[in-house]
Amino acid sequence: MTCWYEGPLAAFDTETTGVDVETDRIVSAAVVVQDAAGSRPRVTRWLVNPGVPVPAGATAVHGLTDEHLQCNGRWPSPVMDEIARVLGEQAAAGRPLVVMNAPFDLTLLDRELRRHRATSLDRWFEPAPLRVLDPRVLDKHLDRYRKGRRTLTDLCAHYEVVLEGAHDAAADALAAMEVVRAVGRRFATRLERLSPAELHTLQSVWHAAQARGLQAWFARSGSPEAVDPAWPLRPELPAAA
Repeated sequence: MTCWYEGPLAAFDTETTGVDVETDRIVSAAVVVQDAAGSRPRVTRWLVNPGVPVPAGATAVHGLTDEHLQCNGRWPSPVMDEIARVLGEQAAAGRPLVVMNAPFDLTLLDRELRRHRATSLDRWFEPAPLRVLDPRVLDKHLDRYRKGRRTLTDLCAHYEVVLEGAHDAAADALAAMEVVRAVGRRFATRLERLSPAELHTLQSVWHAAQARGLQAWFARSGSPEAVDPAWPLRPELPAAA
């Protein structure tokens, strides 16, 4: 039987106006689907006019300017609906969804859906549950004592995955998928007997433990930064009184 890391996978990635999931916006997104390791990927892309200015710092990362997005991007409302629909279709087809640093991209999409569609991301996974594979969480758990950063670029270098056109949503999604396949092969004895559904549940526990460890490190360093243990989606913030 083919192991999950050699079989069908989908991957999702976004480029954004910033790093705050509660206030920043999606400017581009991509879903990459691959029926088996090594097969030709199918790519769906979206370009979004976010309706707010794109900070220069964000443009410096992904290259998308206000002018380009205003001329070529679509309005957010139909795009967010389409993205959520495609992700729901992947879940219904039984394809695990690879998302690097899932709480960022999935929470941002959830907030965009609430903002523009008055709905939530969870609604799209009522017929079939979402099964997420997060290369950052997997790598950090399985190789926890390795020193160094664990950005997508770092993971690609470590697992010898080619990343062409970093900070393009489709390129990053495909690279994250290949990293997950590489992680699966390298740690096959620990992963091959686990199903994507089991791994989804385990990653929630692993991420929470990783968040506690990072929070303790921040406390020792005197940093006030808070680390959210929720994975793969952060709960909605309560409305201000």
